Amino acid sequence: MHHHVLSHAKSLAVAGLLSVAVAGAAHAQKKYDPGATDTEIKIGNIMPYSGPASAYATIGKTEAAYFNKINAEGGINGRKINFISYDDGYSPPKAVEQARKLVEADEVLLIFNPLGTPSNSAIQKYMNAKKVPQIFVSSGAAKWNDPKNFPWTIGWQPSYQVEARIYAAYILKNFPGKTIGILYQNDDFGKDYVIGLREGLGDQAGKLIVIEASYETSSPTVDSQVVQINGANPDIFLNVSTPKFAAQAIKKIGELAWHPVHFLTNVSASVGSVLKPAGYENDQGILSAAYLKDPKDPQWKDDPAMNEWRAFMTKWYPEGDQEDAATTFGYGVAKGLEQVLRQCGDDLTRENIMKQVANLNFEIGVYLPGTKIKTSPTDFAPLEQLQMMRFKGESWELFGPVMSGEKS
Repeated sequence: MHHHVLSHAKSLAVAGLLSVAVAGAAHAQKKYDPGATDTEIKIGNIMPYSGPASAYATIGKTEAAYFNKINAEGGINGRKINFISYDDGYSPPKAVEQARKLVEADEVLLIFNPLGTPSNSAIQKYMNAKKVPQIFVSSGAAKWNDPKNFPWTIGWQPSYQVEARIYAAYILKNFPGKTIGILYQNDDFGKDYVIGLREGLGDQAGKLIVIEASYETSSPTVDSQVVQINGANPDIFLNVSTPKFAAQAIKKIGELAWHPVHFLTNVSASVGSVLKPAGYENDQGILSAAYLKDPKDPQWKDDPAMNEWRAFMTKWYPEGDQEDAATTFGYGVAKGLEQVLRQCGDDLTRENIMKQVANLNFEIGVYLPGTKIKTSPTDFAPLEQLQMMRFKGESWELFGPVMSGEKS
C-alpha cells in the first residue's frame, strides 16, 4: 500500500512538472487555487435550512437553481459551478463546523453568501486566517466593511446601520418630537440597528427613545417584549427582528389594538414569509425600506429584469414562492458572484477574487432603478441605497427618493 502511494505520488510529481512546462508555454494566464480547475469552480455556502431562521432557506435554493441555469448554459468562462451548500440551523458553532468542512475537506475556492450575522461573526476570523474569501455575506452588519482588518470578508446588502440612519432621517423629518420604542434581536444584527438609529437621531436620541426591549433567537415568542413596549406607550414602534419574530410582533400589536407608527426592518419585509402570516389586516401602513424590486409590486409587472427573474423561477425553481422577495434576493446576489467570476477570467486565485470584489461598478436589474453595486479597495459596502415603502392592501408601495445611508 505504502509503496503504491509513493510511486503514484512520484509519477504525479513528474506529470506535474511536465504539465507545468507545457502549461507555462501555452497558458501563462491560467492560475488556480484550491477549488478551481479548467472545468469547475467549487463554491461553498452556509444557510439556515432548519432552525429559527429557516424562512431564509429559499435563498440557498434560489442560488443553487441559478448556478444550475448557468451550468446548463455552459458555465462561466467554460467552467461549471459546483455549489456546495450546508445547513447550520442558524447556530454559530455549527457554522464554524461547516466552514471548516467546506475549506478543509471540500476545498472550495471561496464561501459565498453565508447567511446570518451570528454565523458569519463566528467564521470571520477563521476565513481571514485561512485567506479564503467570505464574500457577499448575507447579513447587513456594518463589520463586513472592514477591509483593513478583514480583507477576505465583504458584505452585500445595505448595512443595518445604513438602513437605520435612513429611518432616523425619515422620523426627524416626518415625526419630529415623536417617541420611539425598539424591539430588537439581542445580537450584532439588532445592536447595529440601534447604533445606526442613535447615530441618525444624533442629540435627539436620548430624548426620543423611551424604551428598548431585546429578545434571544432561542425564545419561543416576543409577545412579552411587545406588551412591555406598549406599556411605555411610544408613538413609534421599531421592529428589528428576523421573520418569525417580526410576524409575531405584528400580530401581537394587532391583538393589543395598538396603532403606533410601525417601522419594519427590510430583512423581514417579505410578504410571503412575514406579512401574509401576520395577517394583512395587521400590516396596513407599516413602513420599511427597499433596495430590491418587490415581486408583488404591480409597477414591475412588465419590467424586463423582473420578467427574466420570473422566467428563471418558473423554469429552474418552480417550487419556489414567487411572492417571497427572498428569492429575488438570492437571484440578485448570485448574479453578483457571476459578475465577479467573469471579471476573474482565467485567474481563479483567491487573491484575484478579492481584487475583483474590490473593483465592482455595475447594476443588476432586480434592484431599484438608480441603485449601483459599487466597491473599492477601501469600501467593502456594495449597496448603500434604499427607498422608503409603505404596506398597503397586500403589497408594498415605494415612495420618495432613493436615499443613500452612507455616513456623512
